[in-house]
Amino acid sequence: MMKLILRLLVVAAIAFLLAQFLPGVYVDSYLTAIWFAVVLGLLNVFLKPLLIIITIPITILTLGLFLFVINTITVLLASNLVDGFRIDSFWHGLLFSLLLSVTTSVLFREEDRQRKAQ
Repeated sequence: MMKLILRLLVVAAIAFLLAQFLPGVYVDSYLTAIWFAVVLGLLNVFLKPLLIIITIPITILTLGLFLFVINTITVLLASNLVDGFRIDSFWHGLLFSLLLSVTTSVLFREEDRQRKAQ
């Protein structure tokens, strides 16, 4: 449970920092970023697998690149559900979701690597 809370706080911090640097992405406060991380996590658990299954043919045709679109749609939906978090366009959302995914995967991979070394 503590690991889940820590990961949500890390995702919120990264989202908050990205919103400070990227044009077209706006967040009111760190608390808003925490709510965004919670909603994004819930969407990733419940909605994203359904979207992936429904879009298998187009994902195969695009050699997996359509997964970036699904990720962006999930991020845009989360931003629409959280007041105080706004993404201006699909392209801003795509850049934000790519940077968020890459940054969190690098951080969490390093964290997992350090735990295995202990």
